[in-house]
Amino acid sequence: MKSVIQEITDRIAERSATSRAAYLARIRRDGEAAKAKGPARAHLGCANLAHGFAAANAEDKPALRGTAKPGVAIVTSYNDMLSAHQPYETYPPQLKAAVRRAGGVAQVAGGVPAMCDGITQGRAGMELSLYSRDVIAMSTAIALSHDMFDASLLLGVCDKIVPGLFIGALHFGHLPAIFVPAGPMASGLPNKVKARTRQLFAEGKVGREELLDAEAKSYHSPGTCTFYGTANSNQALMEVMGLHLPGSTFVNPHTELRHALTEAAGRRAVEITAHGAEYTPIGELVDEKAIVNACVALLATGGSTNHTLHLVAMAAAAGMVLTWDDFARLSGVVPSLTKIYPNGQADVNHFRDAGGMQVLIGDLLDEGLLHGDVMTVAGPGLDRYREAPSLVDGSLVWAPVTGGSADLDVLRPVAQPFSADGGIHMVEGNLGRAVSKVSAVKPEHLVIEAPAKVFDDQLDLLKAFETGELDGQDFVAVIRYQGPSANGMPELHKLTPPLAVLLDRGQRVAIVTDGRMSGASGKVPAAIHLSPEAADGGPIALVREGDVVRLDSAAGTLELLVPAEELARRAPEGRPLSDAQWVGTGRELFAAFRRMAGHAEQGAGIFGVSGAESPHHGPGLGFPTEAGASHLETGTPVGARPAGLAR
Repeated sequence: MKSVIQEITDRIAERSATSRAAYLARIRRDGEAAKAKGPARAHLGCANLAHGFAAANAEDKPALRGTAKPGVAIVTSYNDMLSAHQPYETYPPQLKAAVRRAGGVAQVAGGVPAMCDGITQGRAGMELSLYSRDVIAMSTAIALSHDMFDASLLLGVCDKIVPGLFIGALHFGHLPAIFVPAGPMASGLPNKVKARTRQLFAEGKVGREELLDAEAKSYHSPGTCTFYGTANSNQALMEVMGLHLPGSTFVNPHTELRHALTEAAGRRAVEITAHGAEYTPIGELVDEKAIVNACVALLATGGSTNHTLHLVAMAAAAGMVLTWDDFARLSGVVPSLTKIYPNGQADVNHFRDAGGMQVLIGDLLDEGLLHGDVMTVAGPGLDRYREAPSLVDGSLVWAPVTGGSADLDVLRPVAQPFSADGGIHMVEGNLGRAVSKVSAVKPEHLVIEAPAKVFDDQLDLLKAFETGELDGQDFVAVIRYQGPSANGMPELHKLTPPLAVLLDRGQRVAIVTDGRMSGASGKVPAAIHLSPEAADGGPIALVREGDVVRLDSAAGTLELLVPAEELARRAPEGRPLSDAQWVGTGRELFAAFRRMAGHAEQGAGIFGVSGAESPHHGPGLGFPTEAGASHLETGTPVGARPAGLAR
């Protein structure tokens, strides 16, 4: 192992020792009970159990009534509005049949919501998107709470769905869990052409029909969108963490190989229950090594910035504390190895055809950048994920991928990277801490020093662009009151096309925000997830129109170039919408989430660190500073780093 990788892994383990030990003690107690007592449903009362099999078909009802066969929960995020999840319509019967043949019995235990960020982008519904991750986690817990199951098959692909399923499953950490992917749609209109059409529309040079035609040719069939945003980052991370079957991530939907891999996942779920010889509980599988492997893969591929939130929350669910400083140190030693849109012109199908996850994982293992000694759903050791699946005479087989990249414009080895460091940087200064995705930004745009244009609503920026107020000048767009406590931390991807237009005209522009950008964003330099957020009294609320802001994503600095004594005299400007104002599109149902949401550095969620429970129950429990406590309530001076977020 590279020494820095091992040091960071050890640091996470040390930092998390108490909470992780408590979490493991709990799930091991439950695991030992499961081994001793047999299938979970065997210990239900007669009325409870009868309810559990009342609707089963004639083939499964005797098995469910009996106590010999392990039960497998299917938790699905199927809907036919979301293209990535449409293929899941046919998965339950496939999986039930596969589980049955393997000696188990499966049921759909529950469904979870699945929002399409592409549909809600720039609309009020987007303000519910990040909150939906924790709703999905709770929905997963409800599905698994029936004491009927000995393993789970988790059907999810897109942005908040996979992290939510992951967090929920870890609260049943004694149960094995396999994520079952659906795969990307076939390549459509090149992403570069789509992005250019969006810019032309923003300039008024093409109409709605031309834009809709381009969008429809890009998003054209069942399967995941083909750019490398949060959905496909999710999929890559599940494979490198050993929660997908090897090589299953980017196989297209409705193909024979996809069908065979889905069936194999069902069979494997039975084999790894506590009642077989290969017991693989998810809470043991997801350890500090698996978390570091996920961070490395994210950085090496220039994946979605959303995972600087999600991975923190996902680690917390397994009793571990992951920090942005861990990301920052890893980014310094993990090279950028892929060029997938928005970081390049290729899509995930091209990445797969260039060697995909097998070549990437193999090279990172060989160079000591991934932990190989981990548990996976395929068996011990990450070396299994050097193998690619195929059908030989109708049978599913795996074989090692021995060659390197088939296209060095898309996928490169560690010895020949696109850049020496990772695609995501942390930036810090007197405005707080933020995340900057550099993998898709031209080198000449990594540094900007320009006057601030201040907005408290993304719609105001769009109006300013439309009226020409932003033309012919360099500026840093400061968009505040977009954090988790303000309005759910929406993605601001709608701002990319107009700002990209200005960038292409030769203006120097950038974004600084306490909100998020889409995993598909990249061309415009940005410092996002700024913490502390404006709604918690963060110094972004002190920025005035015309103040000079300097963002240096290469050096990792973000500074408001205003004297400290001047800042000390200022009062925050603006404010988030009140509960009475934040209504419509169901937002009023989530008012409690606004009050409970944690800092971005703590994952921006409402849950604490598993294993850190105490009588002092509250959001953010186990983090050094309580999530949800406002910046001012914790006594932190305005402009200072939030307490407990030290390196």
